[in-house]
Amino acid sequence: MADRRVVVTGASSGIGAATVRRFRARGWDVVGVARRADRLAALADETGAETFVADLTQQADVDALRDHLAKTGPVHALVNNAGGAHGLDSVEGSTVDDWVWMYEINVIATKRVITALLPLLRAGAGHGGHADILNVTSIAGHTAYVGGGGYNAAKFAQHALTEVLRLELNGEPIRVVEVAPGMVATEEFSLVRFGGDQAKRDAVYEDVPEPLTADDVAETIVGALERPGHVDLDLIVIKPVAQAAPYRFHRGELSVRGD
Repeated sequence: MADRRVVVTGASSGIGAATVRRFRARGWDVVGVARRADRLAALADETGAETFVADLTQQADVDALRDHLAKTGPVHALVNNAGGAHGLDSVEGSTVDDWVWMYEINVIATKRVITALLPLLRAGAGHGGHADILNVTSIAGHTAYVGGGGYNAAKFAQHALTEVLRLELNGEPIRVVEVAPGMVATEEFSLVRFGGDQAKRDAVYEDVPEPLTADDVAETIVGALERPGHVDLDLIVIKPVAQAAPYRFHRGELSVRGD
């Protein structure tokens, strides 16, 4: 996609890194944003993407990102992918610190980046063009489940933020897209959720036939932003066939039931 520049947050691993790769393969200029400089450097070497090290829970870092982007070229699209979960404890038993962490990275960071980059996106839309904001949420932002507690609360809030933003930007050539993935077998999401416990991480995906990959979601993200400028895919829910809901998924081979 010649002459289109996209900013992807949470770019150091998982869906974010896969999205950077997909956009680069399609010819986009990409700025990958994350906290881990070493991971970003490796991704830049692999893909040719530009990168920027920032902690999106820190306003000074978000301001520095905005200033860097303003100096280095137009911005046509923003993919807010940074996020995460901590724990599967009950509402009663979970810690406030985990809830604060999840709200900060999933909701407040999304708001910080949108507020900072909207003027650049408006400028990038130019005359007769368009710009895009795509927020990666979760099916946890649409369906509650036992143990979801703080993550449900954060992702429901991020979903609401996205819906309100679309209303507020009505009349401007700026699309607002939400991609809500279900079970995605990435190397870090469940590992972070369970405090680095590899066995618990592996148990989540054990015997689930073909959970989504990061690239499945990345392909969906890039496809949504490459639709004609007048087409807004407001909400895309993407799950593996084995998953019917956050709390219901099949383990073992999929098979057709007999009569």
